[in-house]
Amino acid sequence: MKKFAITTLGCKVNTYESQGYVQSLIDNGFIEVDFKDRADVYIINTCAVTNTAASKSRQKIRLARKQNPDAIVVVIGCYAQTASKELQEELGIDLLIGSKDKSKLVDLLYTCMKEKRPIHHVSTSRVASPFEAISVLKFDHQTRAYLKVQDGCNQFCSYCIIPYARGSERSLPLKQAISMAQRLVDNGHREIVLTGIHTGRYGFQSDENLEKLIRELCKIAKLERIRISSIEITEISDELLYLMKEEPKIARHFHIPIQSGCDRILKSMNRPYTIEQFCNRLQEIRDILEDVSISTDVIVGFPTEIEEDFMITKHNLNMLAFSFLHVFPFSAKDGTKAATMPMQLSNNIKKERTHELLQLSQQLKFEYIKHMEGKILDVLFESYQNGYLFGHSSEYLEIYVKADQTLLHKMAKVRITNIDKNQVYGELVEV
Repeated sequence: MKKFAITTLGCKVNTYESQGYVQSLIDNGFIEVDFKDRADVYIINTCAVTNTAASKSRQKIRLARKQNPDAIVVVIGCYAQTASKELQEELGIDLLIGSKDKSKLVDLLYTCMKEKRPIHHVSTSRVASPFEAISVLKFDHQTRAYLKVQDGCNQFCSYCIIPYARGSERSLPLKQAISMAQRLVDNGHREIVLTGIHTGRYGFQSDENLEKLIRELCKIAKLERIRISSIEITEISDELLYLMKEEPKIARHFHIPIQSGCDRILKSMNRPYTIEQFCNRLQEIRDILEDVSISTDVIVGFPTEIEEDFMITKHNLNMLAFSFLHVFPFSAKDGTKAATMPMQLSNNIKKERTHELLQLSQQLKFEYIKHMEGKILDVLFESYQNGYLFGHSSEYLEIYVKADQTLLHKMAKVRITNIDKNQVYGELVEV
């Protein structure tokens, strides 16, 4: 039997798609091995968000070639889409698949093996196309499962290659999404994380939307929690907020990328809001959902970001009281508008500013956790070690509870009792 190995770079959408590739290959008689082992087929699911991500993709390709020069190397995903010519000419990829026909990986692989010739299956990404469903039945050893319900982006932020890599917006039909979610629950998953490039734009240009999808998901028996992976501030409707208020199955956590806390930089990024608009909407969310956790993404060192801009960003991030920050130093990506902007900042400046915001993130996280001390939260237990159950609350707090292993993969009510260096402990109140 043929052996395959797979490595995944980038986002949760890529993670979901890779799980689909693994299941499809196993169903067709392939055996999975570690990427460090010798295999007949190596699959690199690539990322193109930054030049660093692209460089890591190339490193994985070279590693595969080194481990078995006779293996078939498959490169799939965003970097395959945006750099197909370079990959063909410089690295001699055996099977190259861009943003379309990912579900045909096995068929294309068989053709490549049978005909013993390279296949480069990459077409223009911006041509409108239907959503390509990649079915995943189970995520091994996980309480939580991902479900990709949306793909593509129409925003064209000045720093981002994704609209070119993944194409225009499209969504998984609602009935199909419910059916796929039901299968994940039937296979033991108790939490489903809805993922997409613009998850909040689910159902764009149709009569379906994210609120309708989640309302239907709430009807699935044994599904105990529904979580949204990431959503833009402009995509959170009042209907969704009031559904979250009435339905305990929906996680009380939003990850809302702000990218900068300075209006001048936001405009240069082509982000569709001002800080005032962002702040006002956050207050409306908190007025409806008490104790909601709101985290964010921030890019530091964007071209032309002077010290004053950074200090404004830092002040506003603190004022907005996020529960934690994901901080990324700006990385110029070939093919984007930001890559050719004047006044590109030095790596040292970006490193210093990243460090400052990571310190702020620790402070904000502690303040949010401290605010939750003594409160009773719903916790879904995911692992057990050394007498402690570990799981996430609805608010995405990581919580440890001294309890019996029989509660693994179950939901329980937990009172937050103490905090030790941002590590949260609780006690069982009710199972």
